[in-house]
Amino acid sequence: MKKIIISTLVLGSLFSMYSCNEEEFLHTEPTETVSTPTIEQKVNGMYTNMIRTRTGGTTGHDDFGQKGFDIYMDLLSSDVGLSRSIYGWYRSIANFTGPVNYANNNNYIPWRYYYRMIYSANDIINDLGGEEGVLDTAEKKEFMGQARAMRAYSYFVLMQLYTKEFSASAKGIPLVTSIKQETFPTVSQDKVYALIESDLLASENLLEGFNRSQKAKINQDVARGFLAYAYAAMQQPEKAATYAAKVVNSGYPLTTKAALTGGFNAVSTPSWMWGIDITTDMGLDLVSWWGQMDMYTYSYAYVGDYKTIDENIRLKIREDDVRKNQFVKYTVSAGSYWIGMNKFYNEKKELGGQRNIESDYIYMRVDEFYLLLAESYAKSGKEALAKETLKTLLKDRITNLSYLDALSGSALLEEIDFQTRLELYGEGKSYFAMKRNKRTITRGTNHLYFAGKVYKSTDEGLTLSVPQQEVINNPNL
Repeated sequence: MKKIIISTLVLGSLFSMYSCNEEEFLHTEPTETVSTPTIEQKVNGMYTNMIRTRTGGTTGHDDFGQKGFDIYMDLLSSDVGLSRSIYGWYRSIANFTGPVNYANNNNYIPWRYYYRMIYSANDIINDLGGEEGVLDTAEKKEFMGQARAMRAYSYFVLMQLYTKEFSASAKGIPLVTSIKQETFPTVSQDKVYALIESDLLASENLLEGFNRSQKAKINQDVARGFLAYAYAAMQQPEKAATYAAKVVNSGYPLTTKAALTGGFNAVSTPSWMWGIDITTDMGLDLVSWWGQMDMYTYSYAYVGDYKTIDENIRLKIREDDVRKNQFVKYTVSAGSYWIGMNKFYNEKKELGGQRNIESDYIYMRVDEFYLLLAESYAKSGKEALAKETLKTLLKDRITNLSYLDALSGSALLEEIDFQTRLELYGEGKSYFAMKRNKRTITRGTNHLYFAGKVYKSTDEGLTLSVPQQEVINNPNL
């Protein structure tokens, strides 16, 4: 791994050395590097990496940072169906051949990306004197809090993608905590999650009072959201509930009925907790999340690589549910496809019209934590609170919620899981729920591959393999 991760991380550090102004780091495409970047520049570079193409080490049009892996996870969970494939992107994810073949780039791209992000975070932490360094200014605390939260988040996603299920003593992934580290042994899952928890608890404290200038930056609420997800993954529903409740009570309003069919394209949306204001200056085009998912962007989705809602989910949506309107039947000579054209779209709503991306990227919204809170309450035996929380979310989505009153036990958990899959369709989050809830999946009839087939969450094809380059070069794996 030294050959692979170290070479990856050196490249990652080069990306983080771009010189950017505090207020413009996500609004101007940087064109110059500096030999001795400041900590501020490194922090800005860390966030910029999230939207860069080729940060996974390839020239593939599925290699464009964090939102690319949201698509990976939605396809692996089968909530998003690849219903037609002309150009082949994501085909080996949808047919599960990529995850089981360690030589496939599907395994390499996220591995390289997230370890690059971990290096960027470690580099910032090192510059601040390490985890025990003296943080004698508010700015240093804010930088450290953001770096430790990003490191934890990167490890969390790696654990979801590269392990089948949580088991404390089971094999995890290589743990890299310093830019000076020389060997990279694989450690047990509990050790990885211990670092995730430690980083996020520290981050929560460090980011107290941090008034960020842009939603692209991680603040205390986002760090608490990460903690809620981590505790839920570790099967600790009481702690997950504590942190989900902190987010729910933090003041972000729920996504409104109008916003549910409003395009999900503006970071200014009040319910968005974490997201990036995309401008045309950033140079994103067909190689982007919008290019792969939006019919109103001139790219792959528009020209025939259709990503659809799984038919089993669509058919279960109640008639009095406003979210049913998020999906449109799109008919071409090859057939008809139910696509989320009324959920995600460029505001001009012109088929193939957006060529240079200006629609924003969403990473997290408060609605997620109402669902996670309801789930955690139900798992903790607090079913009345679970239903009350779920109703709070759904009251502006479903006209008649009386059906929820009779639910309990597994039926209540199944309903919360379904609402999670529907509410967060296309946002890359239901994969986490699939893993922690050990969901059994039956693919809908509209999938191009394996329509109607049943899978367990631990199926080989639903978890990525450690990439070939890592296996060859890391003797401590």
